[in-house]
Amino acid sequence: MLLTEIMEKLDAKKERMIEIRRYLHENPELSFQEEKTATYIRDFYKNVPVDAVETDVGGQRGIVVTIKGAKPGKTIAIRADFDALPIQEETGLPFASKNDGVMHACGHDAHTAYMLVLAETLAEVKHQLAGVVKVIHQPAEETPPGGAIGMIKAGVLDGVDAIFGIHVMSTMKTGNIYYRSGNTQTGRAYFKLHVQGKGGHGSSPHMANDAIVAASAFVMNCQTIVSRRINPFDTAVVTIGSFDGKGQFNVIKDAVTLEGDVRTMSQEAQQIVEEQVRQFAEGLEASYGVKATIEYENDYPVLYNDPEITEQVRKALESARIPEVDAVVEAEPQPPSEDFAYYLKEKPGCFFYVGAMPRSKEWYPHHHPKFDIDESSLIICAKAMATVVASYCGA
Repeated sequence: MLLTEIMEKLDAKKERMIEIRRYLHENPELSFQEEKTATYIRDFYKNVPVDAVETDVGGQRGIVVTIKGAKPGKTIAIRADFDALPIQEETGLPFASKNDGVMHACGHDAHTAYMLVLAETLAEVKHQLAGVVKVIHQPAEETPPGGAIGMIKAGVLDGVDAIFGIHVMSTMKTGNIYYRSGNTQTGRAYFKLHVQGKGGHGSSPHMANDAIVAASAFVMNCQTIVSRRINPFDTAVVTIGSFDGKGQFNVIKDAVTLEGDVRTMSQEAQQIVEEQVRQFAEGLEASYGVKATIEYENDYPVLYNDPEITEQVRKALESARIPEVDAVVEAEPQPPSEDFAYYLKEKPGCFFYVGAMPRSKEWYPHHHPKFDIDESSLIICAKAMATVVASYCGA
């Protein structure tokens, strides 16, 4: 049986997955700068019997590997990202990052490691596959506009019937696989507001126009968007993460720049937040006599898992009875955003999660300098995605 053979081959390569993950963890590279990582991925396939390896896809170091089955069938895509974050690692691991200020603090090293070994294994059994499997190795998931857009424009989804992705989660129990149908992860927006007032002496506010006061009013007004403009059964978050108000204690600030982050779980909420942010910025000019310049950009969309395909994934995972898996669990909506959502706007598919919470030590969330995963999650990822591939491309 195809899936049984794939599982046996993956079991034999379990330690190799971990070795690859640790190498990548030691050698992280930031979004849009993943030159050595892309070379490593490309070189991995030199002696693997795949049918095609495309490099520099979208001009962003993306790599697409094609595996053609012996029989006609559907074309599916499976994706793993490979960029790291601008974080100084504090794990103390023997394979900690060698690159100062750069760390795989989100698990993309694990994604790439399992995907490489899985792709190799699928190529070894392609005579038993029906259809085509496109393996997408994507750069720059972490930094808007993200690597997915460029790869989509380059045609990676041409002819694809469905697309699938996995994210390891340090916040979820190792041994569980998690899924969710419909809107699953938030969409994201970014804004920057520059408030130009008139500087002056702290003793004479009547001769100045305080940019800090005006900008502070904007910050407080933004806190009413979620509480007074968003449906209580919808989801939205507005965060002001940067407020450039530092100056001299007795000097009235001439200008202030602040930056904000927006997360929403629906198109309607996304539009409401943008409208309100723009209105509050414009209102500063009338209320405070300042000049307000707003930049607002919607980037990652809401991640939407196709209900029918997600149900097929759930059934396949439950039926496979993967030995390392304790349960297949419905997940709560996830607050972070994910550029896999761009693929799902173009093609139906499912993005699901594999628990990777360390069992023997304290766990830390993604993007934390002490982030780590339970490496037994790698074999679960490989077997879970293999199960999905077999359910679509089993001859």
